[in-house]
Amino acid sequence: MLKNEKQVLVIFPHPDDEAFGVSGTISSYINQGIPVTYACLTLGEMGRNLGNPAFATRESLPEIRKKELQKAAEEMGLSDLRMMGYRDKTLEFEDDDKLQGLVEDLLEELEPSLVISFYPGYAVHPDHEATARAVVRALRNIKEEERPAFYALAFANDTEENLGQPDVSHDISEVQEQKLRTLKAHDSQTSQLLSDLEAGVRSGNPEAMKWVTREQFYSYNWKEDNVD
Repeated sequence: MLKNEKQVLVIFPHPDDEAFGVSGTISSYINQGIPVTYACLTLGEMGRNLGNPAFATRESLPEIRKKELQKAAEEMGLSDLRMMGYRDKTLEFEDDDKLQGLVEDLLEELEPSLVISFYPGYAVHPDHEATARAVVRALRNIKEEERPAFYALAFANDTEENLGQPDVSHDISEVQEQKLRTLKAHDSQTSQLLSDLEAGVRSGNPEAMKWVTREQFYSYNWKEDNVD
């Protein structure tokens, strides 16, 4: 049982960002009757993978990834999916105030008790970092006593060196099949990885089992916030 929340808001830039790190958590919240909104900023139309074997082209990939995202939402049990219409690999060039405003609008509408996104400085991809900055800047403007909790994914090489171990850990064992189906929904991007993962799960490989039994996050450290 996860901590009870009033409303959860998940914000990521790409389809499949949610599948790897947070889909088990999303499904767990939904199964507990907690409303979850997922705002996906782009369709990941510049993704390098076109299927294995290839079944997409550069022209068809945006619509394919849109349908994959909708299928993933269905597998998670998610009814409130927002596709925000930005273009993949361009978020770093968007006006920071505009992205911040998008997040502020979502916060004002939904009044979440928890926001989940990436940890700025530890999210690797430029679109991830732009999203993380917008989330932090929007949340920073809320009074501390009214500010929702912020759980962040971080996976840069120096994450543990600088942030230590994640302080939030969710047992997702009960929804591991949902997580595998969510990953499978993003077929153009995950087919080979998922084949290896499923084989590892069947054999009880400890590294594979980590993906389907536990999801971990960092509570954002507002005392050391240095996002411009």
